[in-house]
Amino acid sequence: MGEIEEERLITTATRIFAELGYDGTSLQMIADAAGYDIGAVHGVAATKADLYGAVMQRADEVEEAAMQAALTQFTPGREGIVRLADAYLDFYVTHPQVLALWQHRWMGDAADLPGFEELYTKPLSVQIADTIRDLLPPDVDADYLIWSVVWCVYGFLTGGVVRSGPGEPPRRHTPSSAPCPHDDVEGFRTFLHTMLDHMFTPLPR
Repeated sequence: MGEIEEERLITTATRIFAELGYDGTSLQMIADAAGYDIGAVHGVAATKADLYGAVMQRADEVEEAAMQAALTQFTPGREGIVRLADAYLDFYVTHPQVLALWQHRWMGDAADLPGFEELYTKPLSVQIADTIRDLLPPDVDADYLIWSVVWCVYGFLTGGVVRSGPGEPPRRHTPSSAPCPHDDVEGFRTFLHTMLDHMFTPLPR
C-alpha cells in the first residue's frame, strides 16, 4: 500500500473512530469504508489497536504543530497567555475529529489501550505550565489554569450553552455536527478572555 492509500486509510479510520469510538469500530468496518480489503489494511496495521495508535499519533502531531507555533510567538504576560488559549480554542474549532477522539477516551473508550494521555497530553501541558507558571499570581495554580481552559473548551464545543435570555433556544454542539456558529465561538472567546483576566486580578487586601 502506497503513501496515498495509507493516508486514505488513516483519514478514514480517524473519521470512524471519532464518530463511533474505538470500542464501537471494527477493522473490517474501516477497510470497507476506505474501499480496501482487510489484507491491504493489515499491510499498514496488523491490528485495530495498531491503527488506532497511528490515528492518535497523527492527531497529536497536528495539535502539537499548532500549539508549538503559538508557543514560538509567546510573549510573557497576560496577552501571551490569552493568545495561547485562543490558539487552543481555534485548533479544536477547526479539528472536531481530534476533539471527538479525546472525548471518547474521557468517557472510557479504548480503556484497554492506556498511556496515550501520558504520551501525548502530558508533555504539551507540562511545557505550557512551565512557560506560564512564573507569570501567574501566587494563588493561581498553573496546571489548574491550563486544565480549566481545556475543560471549558471541551464543554463548550461538545455541549454548547443553554442561554438564559427569553426566547433563546439552547444551542448544543457535538464534534461530529456542523461547525459552531461564528457568533457563538466569538462569544465564548470573549468569556474565555474575561475568565483569564480575572485570574490576573489581584485579591483584595
